[in-house]
Amino acid sequence: MKLFYQLMSIALVAIVVVACCNCRATKGKNNTSILNTEWQLVQIGDENVQPEEDKFTIQFLEEESRFAGVGDCNRLTGVYQLNDKREVRFDQMGMTRMMCPNQEAEDRFVEMINKVDNYDIDGNMLLLFEGKTLLAVFQAKAE
Repeated sequence: MKLFYQLMSIALVAIVVVACCNCRATKGKNNTSILNTEWQLVQIGDENVQPEEDKFTIQFLEEESRFAGVGDCNRLTGVYQLNDKREVRFDQMGMTRMMCPNQEAEDRFVEMINKVDNYDIDGNMLLLFEGKTLLAVFQAKAE
């Protein structure tokens, strides 16, 4: 009986160590780089978005810290600043000004970008936040 309790104690300690190990959080997690990846919008606010070719994308270009993207029909560009705390800031944004078929979605997309102040990456998903509020989710486009 004493051997049974010893084995149970060892098993319990092993379970606690494995459950608390930080390596579990990153095991098998291959985060995509935010830089030089084309990101496709899949969620804005609480609303899922059906991805469409050449619509609602953003890309952080490493060269000159520039970003480029497309809303519903307009192209946008500007500069960004990133830091090691996963904070991001968009500046000097300019865009074409065509009237889009879905102008409301376009305006919502641009408004969201202007609010973003931090991000996270989970695998191939880019999550954009304002404080702790999730604003949008993007998925890395396959090359």
